[in-house]
Amino acid sequence: MPQPRSRTRKSPAKKSGAKRTTKRTTGGRAASARSDKSVQAFSDALDRSVTLSRDRIQEVVDDAVKRGRMTRGDANELVSNLVSRGRKQTEDLLKDLERLLEPARRRAAASAGRVGRAARDAADRPLAEADRLRRRAGGPGAPISAYDQLTASQVKSRLGGLTKAQLRKVRTQEKRGKARKSILADIETRLK
Repeated sequence: MPQPRSRTRKSPAKKSGAKRTTKRTTGGRAASARSDKSVQAFSDALDRSVTLSRDRIQEVVDDAVKRGRMTRGDANELVSNLVSRGRKQTEDLLKDLERLLEPARRRAAASAGRVGRAARDAADRPLAEADRLRRRAGGPGAPISAYDQLTASQVKSRLGGLTKAQLRKVRTQEKRGKARKSILADIETRLK
């Protein structure tokens, strides 16, 4: 026997509120997934690229000239073309990196004031990975992104991959900023 239908209705406000919550959650996951895919695509582009110094290219071409395989003029033109193409590729990779970093920086800056620790911790892994990729590509900028929003333990966890010159930059930035003794001591230890 069929059951009678209930005549109670849900309030429209409750229905729309539920939909909005779902959309926000889904949108956040989608943005995070897109960000992860973009970082992975950038990392893959770096892995596919070949990095050769101008000196190494010049050395190989000079050897070819010495052996009579090419003329000096052709060699100079070849080196010039390779270097200019390499610079263009580096500039393109850096633009892609900046495009990837910008949303994370905006989220970190906006979240630091409103949400605080949870937002900073959520942005920590992508920012650390982006910093590592930027340093690997030889990009300009501070050694550690969003430095002023990071805790001492987050800063200390990122010091491991830095060169001595980058460590000195971080030391100067820390001294001018919060001057946290634990970070300064860790930097001094790594500089020895």
